[in-house]
Amino acid sequence: IQKRLQAMQRVGLSYLSLGQPLSTLSGGERQRIKLAKNLGKKGGILVLDEPTTGLHPSDIQTLLQLFDRIVSRGNTLLVIEHNLDVIKQADWIVDIGPDGGKNGGEVVFTGTPAEMLRRGKTLTADSLRAACPR
Repeated sequence: IQKRLQAMQRVGLSYLSLGQPLSTLSGGERQRIKLAKNLGKKGGILVLDEPTTGLHPSDIQTLLQLFDRIVSRGNTLLVIEHNLDVIKQADWIVDIGPDGGKNGGEVVFTGTPAEMLRRGKTLTADSLRAACPR
């Protein structure tokens, strides 16, 4: 039990109550529970959908450190995310667009964050450039 509670603490969920129903949790909290379950695993593939939802910026930095830890243990981490701090840290970006909803669904860019800054012609690239002045 202690090991699992420590994992919950590492992903920033120490405020949850034991026995708290999943239906009371936000999508971001559920993603972090998934992350906590996989912290000790090696060689797996983990898919997270918007794990920064509802997080304070300082908590996002903690989450990014956990992502590094998971990858350094030989895992593959696929993150669907709009947060620019997460995008900046990615090894590889697949940008889907050109817009949202019915105006999206096409791969509009693939590459590293540095390549996106240099040659990306997407809304995400524009936002990343604005967040990373040279």
